[in-house]
Amino acid sequence: MAAGDGELGSWKNQVIDQLLLVTLDGFERLAQRLLREAGFVNVTILGKSGDGGIDGVGVYRLSLVSFTVYFQCKRYRGTVTAGAVRDFRGAMAGRGEKGLLITTGTGSFTRDAQYEASREGALPVELIDGDRLCDLL
Repeated sequence: MAAGDGELGSWKNQVIDQLLLVTLDGFERLAQRLLREAGFVNVTILGKSGDGGIDGVGVYRLSLVSFTVYFQCKRYRGTVTAGAVRDFRGAMAGRGEKGLLITTGTGSFTRDAQYEASREGALPVELIDGDRLCDLL
């Protein structure tokens, strides 16, 4: 927790604790709602056995352009590693042009995971950690 976060960090920790109690299906539905509120359309949950590591998909429209975004939800307490980003990207291969990895992890993403998410020549993966997730909620 950064200096000056005080109660702000406390409320976020309480939100994360509650999110960790939610079922995986419930967390995926929360992500679906969050994406809809952010302007995505046709947001669908795919997260079932055999989903290949993709929990859902939505279409983001930006003015005259739209693109498909696949998302994955991770209920972690700690950090997400580069391996998780690579696995998700592998699951997206041939399906879409952008990914979104959402985690409850408050330890954020490792430096290697952050690098991997934006590695040149690879499909981009946006990272939302627990802190940012709380802000978005």
